Amino acid sequence: MDEQRWLAERFEANRTHLRAVAYRMLGSLSEADDAVQESWLRLSRSDTHNVENLQGWLTTIVARVCLDMLRSRKSRSEELLGVHLPDPIVSREDGIDPEHEALLADSVGLAMLVVLERLAPAERLAFVLHDVFAVPFDEIAPIVGRSRAAARQLASRARRRVASASVIPDADLNRQREVVGAFLAAAHGGDFDALVAVLDPDVVLRADRGPEPGASRVIRGAQTVAKQALAFSGRTAPGLIVRPALVNGAAGIVSWRPDGQPFSVMGFMVARGKIVEIDVLADPERLRRLDLKPAP
Repeated sequence: MDEQRWLAERFEANRTHLRAVAYRMLGSLSEADDAVQESWLRLSRSDTHNVENLQGWLTTIVARVCLDMLRSRKSRSEELLGVHLPDPIVSREDGIDPEHEALLADSVGLAMLVVLERLAPAERLAFVLHDVFAVPFDEIAPIVGRSRAAARQLASRARRRVASASVIPDADLNRQREVVGAFLAAAHGGDFDALVAVLDPDVVLRADRGPEPGASRVIRGAQTVAKQALAFSGRTAPGLIVRPALVNGAAGIVSWRPDGQPFSVMGFMVARGKIVEIDVLADPERLRRLDLKPAP
């Protein structure tokens, strides 16, 4: 077997792992695939004869690619114009699709990815590589161009921010579905009090409708979110095809227009029996890239 073919086979054996690293780093499925492909290009041009741990070597390569991509985001319009939600991982209601299992290991919910979006690129890299994938700081330090101690500080700072912003969701998926179902029933029925009752007083709703100015927003508080939900349901409910789904492993819903075009993906975080976070992706271009098809 020639060396290039051997490298290609080894790379394919690590592709799922590399995509999982890139998704946590970038929060974007398409960008994660781009980062993995760039890693293959770099591998194919490199001398790997002295590489003892190919998976570790590839992990650092994809991390470097992702770090460059994160740093370049500062000039992107969607980063300047408001809410930008990570790409959701959408699976059928009856279980996580096999190709999504590695991406969702370690409970990578939308809420966690939203918190990671707020970190500086080097902080995100240090936290993801060390805390999620157990990469030692000796290997992280040269990627971020810092000392080992500084790399440890980056991860520690990120860890504190993640912990302070994190809420532990209810683990019972059936209970999550019950709460989300009550929310939808109240919204469709126009029952304001029932909506408020199912929402945490400090609930946060993030809506990403694309990069246009004013298209995306963050809404806080049970009464404000309930009013928005009623207004939204009144404007858009007729004709929509709505199906329950798993969104990053938690209860959620996907909706389509009557012509089959995706309309939105809604992810919910349920904690202590109340909805504490709602993430709505309604950017038509990004929804098309997710290849969502309504169930027959």
